[in-house]
Amino acid sequence: MTTQDHNVDRAAKLDTATLSDALDKLGIIGQCYKIKPRDTDFRMAGRAWTLKYGPAGKPCGTVGDYIDDVAPGSVIVLDNNGRDDCTVWGDILTEIAHRRGIAGTVINGINRDTHLCLSLGYPIFSKDSWMRTGKDRVQVEATGIPVNIGEARVAPGDILKGDTDGVVVIPKEHEDEVLKVAEEIEAAENQIRAAARSGMRLDEARQQFKYHQLQTRSEK
Repeated sequence: MTTQDHNVDRAAKLDTATLSDALDKLGIIGQCYKIKPRDTDFRMAGRAWTLKYGPAGKPCGTVGDYIDDVAPGSVIVLDNNGRDDCTVWGDILTEIAHRRGIAGTVINGINRDTHLCLSLGYPIFSKDSWMRTGKDRVQVEATGIPVNIGEARVAPGDILKGDTDGVVVIPKEHEDEVLKVAEEIEAAENQIRAAARSGMRLDEARQQFKYHQLQTRSEK
Protein backbone atom coordinates (compact mmCIF):
# COMPACT_ATOMS: atom_id res chain seq x y z
CA MET A 1 0.00 0.00 0.00
CA THR A 2 1.33 3.42 -0.92
CA THR A 3 1.63 6.34 1.47
CA GLN A 4 -1.11 8.12 -0.47
CA ASP A 5 -3.50 5.18 -0.11
CA HIS A 6 -2.69 5.01 3.59
CA ASN A 7 -3.60 8.65 4.01
CA VAL A 8 -6.94 8.15 2.25
CA ASP A 9 -7.62 5.33 4.70
CA ARG A 10 -6.73 7.64 7.59
CA ALA A 11 -9.06 10.33 6.28
CA ALA A 12 -11.88 7.79 5.84
CA LYS A 13 -11.75 7.01 9.58
CA LEU A 14 -12.20 10.66 10.57
CA ASP A 15 -15.36 12.75 10.33
CA THR A 16 -15.52 16.04 8.47
CA ALA A 17 -16.07 18.04 11.66
CA THR A 18 -12.79 16.81 13.11
CA LEU A 19 -10.96 17.42 9.84
CA SER A 20 -12.51 20.90 9.67
CA ASP A 21 -11.15 21.67 13.14
CA ALA A 22 -7.69 20.49 12.08
CA LEU A 23 -7.82 22.69 8.98
CA ASP A 24 -8.81 25.67 11.15
CA LYS A 25 -5.96 24.98 13.54
CA LEU A 26 -3.51 25.00 10.65
CA GLY A 27 -5.07 28.03 8.94
CA ILE A 28 -6.05 26.08 5.80
CA ILE A 29 -9.33 26.73 3.99
CA GLY A 30 -10.69 23.32 3.04
CA GLN A 31 -14.36 23.37 4.02
CA CYS A 32 -16.57 23.22 0.91
CA TYR A 33 -19.28 25.73 1.76
CA LYS A 34 -22.87 24.55 1.24
CA ILE A 35 -21.86 21.34 -0.54
CA LYS A 36 -24.14 18.68 0.96
CA PRO A 37 -24.78 14.95 0.58
CA ARG A 38 -27.88 13.94 -1.33
CA ASP A 39 -28.37 11.37 1.43
CA THR A 40 -27.24 11.75 5.03
CA ASP A 41 -25.89 8.19 5.02
CA PHE A 42 -23.39 8.93 2.24
CA ARG A 43 -19.71 8.56 3.17
CA MET A 44 -16.80 9.14 0.81
CA ALA A 45 -13.01 9.42 0.82
CA GLY A 46 -10.61 9.50 -2.10
CA ARG A 47 -8.30 11.56 -4.26
CA ALA A 48 -9.60 14.28 -6.53
CA TRP A 49 -10.05 13.92 -10.28
CA THR A 50 -11.02 17.42 -11.41
CA LEU A 51 -13.01 18.99 -14.25
CA LYS A 52 -13.87 22.64 -14.92
CA TYR A 53 -17.01 23.76 -16.78
CA GLY A 54 -17.79 27.07 -18.46
CA PRO A 55 -20.73 28.55 -20.39
CA ALA A 56 -21.42 26.84 -23.70
CA GLY A 57 -20.05 28.45 -26.85
CA LYS A 58 -21.40 28.30 -30.39
CA PRO A 59 -21.09 25.66 -31.62
CA CYS A 60 -21.52 24.08 -28.20
CA GLY A 61 -18.72 22.00 -26.71
CA THR A 62 -19.32 18.71 -24.95
CA VAL A 63 -20.37 18.30 -21.31
CA GLY A 64 -17.80 15.51 -21.10
CA ASP A 65 -17.29 11.83 -21.90
CA TYR A 66 -14.59 11.37 -19.30
CA ILE A 67 -15.98 8.74 -16.97
CA ASP A 68 -14.08 5.74 -18.40
CA ASP A 69 -10.76 7.51 -17.84
CA VAL A 70 -11.26 8.08 -14.10
CA ALA A 71 -9.37 5.63 -11.89
CA PRO A 72 -11.37 3.52 -9.42
CA GLY A 73 -11.27 4.96 -5.91
CA SER A 74 -11.10 8.54 -7.19
CA VAL A 75 -13.52 11.31 -6.25
CA ILE A 76 -14.85 13.08 -9.34
CA VAL A 77 -14.80 16.84 -8.66
CA LEU A 78 -16.88 18.99 -11.02
CA ASP A 79 -16.70 22.77 -10.88
CA ASN A 80 -19.73 24.30 -12.58
CA ASN A 81 -19.13 27.70 -11.00
CA GLY A 82 -21.89 27.08 -8.46
CA ARG A 83 -24.60 27.25 -11.14
CA ASP A 84 -27.98 26.00 -10.00
CA ASP A 85 -29.89 26.45 -13.29
CA CYS A 86 -28.54 23.34 -15.03
CA THR A 87 -27.01 20.02 -14.10
CA VAL A 88 -23.68 18.38 -14.93
CA TRP A 89 -24.39 14.91 -13.52
CA GLY A 90 -27.22 12.42 -14.00
CA ASP A 91 -28.23 8.78 -13.91
CA ILE A 92 -25.97 7.42 -16.68
CA LEU A 93 -22.87 8.85 -15.01
CA THR A 94 -24.08 7.59 -11.62
CA GLU A 95 -24.54 4.06 -12.94
CA ILE A 96 -21.15 3.91 -14.65
CA ALA A 97 -19.28 5.55 -11.76
CA HIS A 98 -20.85 3.11 -9.31
CA ARG A 99 -19.96 0.13 -11.52
CA ARG A 100 -16.37 1.35 -11.95
CA GLY A 101 -15.78 1.76 -8.21
CA ILE A 102 -15.50 5.55 -8.16
CA ALA A 103 -15.52 6.76 -4.54
CA GLY A 104 -18.03 9.57 -5.13
CA THR A 105 -18.83 12.82 -6.94
CA VAL A 106 -18.56 16.39 -5.65
CA ILE A 107 -20.20 19.20 -7.62
CA ASN A 108 -19.89 22.96 -7.35
CA GLY A 109 -23.38 23.09 -8.78
CA ILE A 110 -26.27 20.64 -8.97
CA ASN A 111 -27.11 17.11 -10.09
CA ARG A 112 -30.25 15.39 -11.28
CA ASP A 113 -31.67 11.83 -11.26
CA THR A 114 -31.11 11.70 -7.52
CA HIS A 115 -33.24 8.56 -7.20
CA LEU A 116 -30.52 6.36 -8.71
CA CYS A 117 -27.69 7.53 -6.46
CA LEU A 118 -29.99 6.89 -3.50
CA SER A 119 -30.95 3.39 -4.65
CA LEU A 120 -27.35 2.43 -5.51
CA GLY A 121 -25.80 4.13 -2.49
CA TYR A 122 -23.45 6.08 -4.74
CA PRO A 123 -22.25 9.19 -2.86
CA ILE A 124 -23.05 12.52 -4.52
CA PHE A 125 -22.31 15.81 -2.78
CA SER A 126 -23.64 18.97 -4.43
CA LYS A 127 -25.37 22.28 -3.78
CA ASP A 128 -28.78 20.88 -4.69
CA SER A 129 -30.64 18.81 -7.26
CA TRP A 130 -32.85 19.88 -10.19
CA MET A 131 -33.82 18.31 -13.50
CA ARG A 132 -32.66 20.72 -16.26
CA THR A 133 -29.79 19.45 -18.40
CA GLY A 134 -26.48 21.19 -18.87
CA LYS A 135 -26.34 20.17 -22.55
CA ASP A 136 -26.01 23.28 -24.74
CA ARG A 137 -25.67 25.35 -21.55
CA VAL A 138 -22.19 24.39 -20.32
CA GLN A 139 -19.11 22.79 -21.80
CA VAL A 140 -15.86 21.29 -20.54
CA GLU A 141 -13.10 23.89 -20.22
CA ALA A 142 -10.36 21.63 -18.84
CA THR A 143 -9.62 18.54 -16.78
CA GLY A 144 -6.83 17.85 -14.34
CA ILE A 145 -6.56 21.46 -13.12
CA PRO A 146 -7.23 23.15 -9.75
CA VAL A 147 -10.92 24.02 -9.33
CA ASN A 148 -13.10 25.77 -6.76
CA ILE A 149 -15.70 23.86 -4.76
CA GLY A 150 -17.73 25.86 -2.26
CA GLU A 151 -14.97 28.47 -1.79
CA ALA A 152 -12.28 25.82 -1.29
CA ARG A 153 -9.50 25.10 -3.79
CA VAL A 154 -9.27 21.50 -4.97
CA ALA A 155 -6.22 20.34 -6.93
CA PRO A 156 -5.85 16.96 -8.64
CA GLY A 157 -4.71 14.39 -6.09
CA ASP A 158 -6.00 16.24 -3.02
CA ILE A 159 -7.92 14.10 -0.54
CA LEU A 160 -11.65 14.72 -0.22
CA LYS A 161 -13.73 13.40 2.66
CA GLY A 162 -17.51 13.63 2.70
CA ASP A 163 -20.13 12.66 5.25
CA THR A 164 -23.42 13.87 6.72
CA ASP A 165 -22.00 17.34 7.48
CA GLY A 166 -20.58 17.99 4.01
CA VAL A 167 -17.18 17.85 2.30
CA VAL A 168 -13.66 18.90 3.23
CA VAL A 169 -10.59 18.95 1.01
CA ILE A 170 -7.15 18.16 2.40
CA PRO A 171 -4.44 19.70 0.18
CA LYS A 172 -1.91 17.11 -0.90
CA GLU A 173 1.04 19.22 0.27
CA HIS A 174 -0.39 19.44 3.81
CA GLU A 175 -2.13 16.10 4.18
CA ASP A 176 0.28 14.49 6.65
CA GLU A 177 0.07 17.48 8.98
CA VAL A 178 -3.72 17.84 8.68
CA LEU A 179 -4.32 14.16 9.36
CA LYS A 180 -1.94 14.14 12.33
CA VAL A 181 -3.67 17.14 13.93
CA ALA A 182 -7.13 15.68 13.23
CA GLU A 183 -6.17 12.39 14.86
CA GLU A 184 -4.89 14.30 17.90
CA ILE A 185 -8.15 16.24 18.13
CA GLU A 186 -10.20 13.05 17.87
CA ALA A 187 -8.11 11.39 20.60
CA ALA A 188 -8.53 14.38 22.94
CA GLU A 189 -12.29 14.49 22.39
CA ASN A 190 -12.54 10.76 23.04
CA GLN A 191 -10.67 11.28 26.31
CA ILE A 192 -13.11 14.03 27.28
CA ARG A 193 -16.08 11.76 26.58
CA ALA A 194 -14.55 8.92 28.58
CA ALA A 195 -13.80 11.18 31.53
CA ALA A 196 -17.34 12.60 31.52
CA ARG A 197 -18.84 9.12 31.35
CA SER A 198 -16.77 8.10 34.37
CA GLY A 199 -18.27 10.95 36.40
CA MET A 200 -15.93 13.90 35.86
CA ARG A 201 -17.57 17.29 35.35
CA LEU A 202 -17.52 18.29 31.69
CA ASP A 203 -15.82 21.61 32.37
CA GLU A 204 -13.08 19.82 34.29
CA ALA A 205 -12.63 17.23 31.54
CA ARG A 206 -12.45 19.93 28.90
CA GLN A 207 -9.86 21.82 30.91
CA GLN A 208 -7.77 18.73 31.55
CA PHE A 209 -7.64 17.74 27.89
CA LYS A 210 -7.38 21.34 26.60
CA TYR A 211 -10.66 21.26 24.67
CA HIS A 212 -10.78 25.01 24.14
CA GLN A 213 -7.36 24.98 22.46
CA LEU A 214 -8.04 22.08 20.09
CA GLN A 215 -9.15 24.24 17.19
CA THR A 216 -7.13 27.37 18.02
CA ARG A 217 -4.91 28.32 15.13
CA SER A 218 -1.32 27.25 15.59
CA GLU A 219 1.27 30.00 15.93
CA LYS A 220 3.97 29.79 13.29
